[in-house]
Amino acid sequence: MNGYFQVLTNEKATFLRVTPPTQGGEAVSIQEVMNYLTLKKVAFDVKTLGLYFNTGDFSKPAILNRDSILPISECCIINCDPDFMGATARFYPPSNGGKMLDKEGVYSECRLSKITHGIDDAVIDSFLAAKKYCTDYRIAKGTPVKEGTDAHITYFFNTDNRIRPTLNEDGTVDFHNLNLVNQCKEGELLAELTPEVKGTPGTDIRGVEIKPRDVKRAQLSYGLNIQLSEDKLRLTSKVNGHVNLTGGRVFVSDVMQVVNVDNSTGDIEYENTVVIQGNVNSGFSVKTKGDIEVRGTVEGATLEAGGNIILQRGINGMGKGSLKAGGNIISKFIENCSAEAGGYVETNSILHSKVTAGTDINVMSKKGFITGGSVTALSTIRVKTLGSTMGADTSVTVGVDPRVITRIGELNKETAEAEKNLKTMLPVLEAAKKRIAAGEKLNPEKAKQIQTLAATIKHSQEVLSSSGEELQSLKSMMDEGQGAAVEVQGEVFPGVVINISDVSMIIKDSYKYCRFIKDKGDVRMAAL
Repeated sequence: MNGYFQVLTNEKATFLRVTPPTQGGEAVSIQEVMNYLTLKKVAFDVKTLGLYFNTGDFSKPAILNRDSILPISECCIINCDPDFMGATARFYPPSNGGKMLDKEGVYSECRLSKITHGIDDAVIDSFLAAKKYCTDYRIAKGTPVKEGTDAHITYFFNTDNRIRPTLNEDGTVDFHNLNLVNQCKEGELLAELTPEVKGTPGTDIRGVEIKPRDVKRAQLSYGLNIQLSEDKLRLTSKVNGHVNLTGGRVFVSDVMQVVNVDNSTGDIEYENTVVIQGNVNSGFSVKTKGDIEVRGTVEGATLEAGGNIILQRGINGMGKGSLKAGGNIISKFIENCSAEAGGYVETNSILHSKVTAGTDINVMSKKGFITGGSVTALSTIRVKTLGSTMGADTSVTVGVDPRVITRIGELNKETAEAEKNLKTMLPVLEAAKKRIAAGEKLNPEKAKQIQTLAATIKHSQEVLSSSGEELQSLKSMMDEGQGAAVEVQGEVFPGVVINISDVSMIIKDSYKYCRFIKDKGDVRMAAL
C-alpha cells in the first residue's frame, strides 16, 4: 500500500502527518505534498518541509504554519491523458473535521474535469469500499476507435511480368525458360476480392466522437473470357488460356501472341493457339495443344502443335529444326528440317528435309519442287518438280501410314538388339548349366548372377517374339496401298526413288506430266 499524508489543524497551528508505505508501496513525494498544499491554499515553508522529508522521520507531524485553518474535505485530483482517452484519479484524506467524499462527489469532480464518458463505477466503488490514498485509480476510459481495413485483391497467378530466367543446378542461367506465361484452365480461380470493412467510431472521455480513418474500396476489373461470381468477389477463367494483369485489369486469352521467340521470351509451352508476329530463332521451341502461326521465318527451332502449324514465310531448319503437327502443316517452304503432320502438308517447296503426312503432301506452286531428303504420305504426293538435275538423293513414299514406317524402324531396332543380347548371353548360360550338371557348386553371388542372366534372356526372347508378331502385322498393312499415287505435274528427274507400299522404283530417265501407282505388284507410270 502506498504511503499518504494528511493535514491536521488546531487552534494554534496546522500540521502535516505522513504515513509511510507498506508492503513495497510507493513513498510520499514531497512534490505531491507541495502541489496539494498549494491547491488547498495551506501556507508552508519550503525549507522546513524539505528538512522534514530529508530526515525521513515521520513519527511526529511537521508544523506547516502557526495558523488555524478551516477543515479540508476528502478530495480527488483527476489528470486526463493528453489524448483524452483516459483519466487517473488520486484521492487525499480529509483534515480533522473535514467531510468525507461520496460517489456523487466523485462524479462531481469528473464533471469539473469535463469527463462525461467512460467513467468506471467499479473503480469508484472499489475506492469507497477500501480507501487507498495517494494511489492512482483509472477512473475513466474512452471507447477506442476500431479502425477498418482496406479492400484488397488476391491474385492467384504471377503478376510480375519481368523476365526471370531459370537457374540451373550447375549455377548457369537457362534463358529458354523465362517463366513469362501464366497458363490457366477453364474454371480456375484467378482473383478474389476481400471487401473493405468500415471502422467503428470511438469516443473520448469528454464524449467527443473519434472517427476512424477512411478505408479504400476496390473492385475486380477484367476483360473477356472471365466469369465474375454473383457476389462480385471472384474471377474465374471461362477458357483454357493464359492470364495476365495489365493496368489493374485481369485479361485471359486463348490465343497467345508474341513478337519473336528468342531470348526475350524463352521457350513457349501453351494450351491453345500461339501467334508469332515475327520470327522463331534457332534453338528455341514452341509447344502447344492448339495451333501455331508464325508470320515471320523459323530457323533451327522446334515447333509442336496439337492442331495445325502455319508458317507464312517458311522454315530453314539448318539441319536441326523440326515441325510436328497433330493436324496440317502449311508453310511457304520447308528446308533442312523434319516435318510430321497428322493431316496434310501444303508448301511451295521441300528441300533436303524429311517430311511425313497422315494424308496428302501438295507441292504445287509455280516452281513447286521436292529435292533431296525423304517425303512420305499415306495417300498422295502432288509435286511440280521431283528431284533435280544435280541428282540429289530424293525418296518419296506413299501408300503407308508414316507412323507405321516409324514403328517398323523402332521394332527392327528392338529385334536387332534382342538378337544381339541372346547371341552373347545364351552360350554363357549353357556353359553354366553344364558345370552345374557336372556337380560343380556355385557360391551365392555366382548363383545370383546366373539367375539374373536367365531372367534377361527370357525377357529378350519375349521381346523378340512380340516384336516379330507386330512386325508381321505392320508389314501386312503395307501390302495394301490401294489408290496411293505420286503425281508429277512438271518433271521427275533420274535418281529419284518412288516407294508405293512395299514396292519401289528408281527413276532412270526424265519424265514429265506423269503419275506413279502400284499395279500388279510393281510401281508403274501412267499419264495424268
